Amino acid sequence: MPRGYKSEPNFKGPYIAAEVIIALLAIVGNFLVCLAVSQNHKLRTVTNYFLVSLSVADILVGLLAIPCAVMTDLGFPRHDMPLCLLLLSVLMVLTQSSMLSLLAVAAERYVAILLPFQYQRIMSPRNARLALLFTWSLAIICGSVPLMDWHKQTPDADYCIFTCVVDMEYMVYFNYFGCLLVPLVVMFIMYGHIFLTIRRQLRRISVARAPAVEFGRRDAGAVGKAGTGNRTEESRDVVELTRGSIEVAIHAAGTVNESGAETGERSGPEYRPAIEDKRAMRTRQEFRKATSLFLVLFLFMLCWMPIHIINCVLFLCPHCPVPMPLTLTAILLSHANSALNPLLYAYRMRSFRQTLRGMCVWTLRL
Repeated sequence: MPRGYKSEPNFKGPYIAAEVIIALLAIVGNFLVCLAVSQNHKLRTVTNYFLVSLSVADILVGLLAIPCAVMTDLGFPRHDMPLCLLLLSVLMVLTQSSMLSLLAVAAERYVAILLPFQYQRIMSPRNARLALLFTWSLAIICGSVPLMDWHKQTPDADYCIFTCVVDMEYMVYFNYFGCLLVPLVVMFIMYGHIFLTIRRQLRRISVARAPAVEFGRRDAGAVGKAGTGNRTEESRDVVELTRGSIEVAIHAAGTVNESGAETGERSGPEYRPAIEDKRAMRTRQEFRKATSLFLVLFLFMLCWMPIHIINCVLFLCPHCPVPMPLTLTAILLSHANSALNPLLYAYRMRSFRQTLRGMCVWTLRL
């Protein structure tokens, strides 16, 4: 067996116990997320479909990836290179699936905020299903690259040890730089643009609202003198004319077009502040949602960076000592990401939290 794998025998037991706990939490937590989306129609949005894809990948981490990681850490299976590479490829396929699901979420939010009136056409249910199919297909292709090199033999090939079987050049240049860092940079740019756009929208709404409120107060007396009967009829007409515009504006995330003109407005001055309040509220909701999804991405980066950095050290500095407990801790951290995502959904997203709470109450009443 490769040197270092017998040097810390006392660390194996706690490592395996921690993996089992993480696997159980990942399976139960992400199953509840999927169940919540299936039970609550309000949660069946395109964004949440991509989050369900991420949850499915996290469930498979608990069901398949963690058992495979434990087996390969123990050196099993021995003398069976194709099966060994298959088990290791499962780990990488699920990692790529999680990354691509996060990229799909970022792209969906980017379209929703920056192209709201094209959102229904671009992010239709059909296109969302195609995007999900594409992400999983691409994940399978990228994660299965080591299988194409199944005939590789090394002095330690009798043992199914990740660093001895999988080519570190593939792990560093293709898996880390190409499939992790590049998507991460793209997503950080997307979220940066999203937050800047939302900030501009809130500023424009605030600027547009101030004179509207003042104008409404100034004309309040004059409007009242026009007679309550005529005012009522005119108000009804205005409400009917503006109802559709308000719905469009609210559904479009309360956006303001690039020229600075307010979209979808044909109401009188007394209704303008109410419209702006609704738009501001909707925009703040979009900001909170984007922040929550960015935290999911940031948590993913924090959990997966250590193991990739260790892989870079092993590849670029083969003689540099990397303690086995440090490597196993980094592996645990990467797997823990699958168990932490549902907690983040429940803590940051009110709709998920309320649905999960209702499911718990219903279960306790049985």
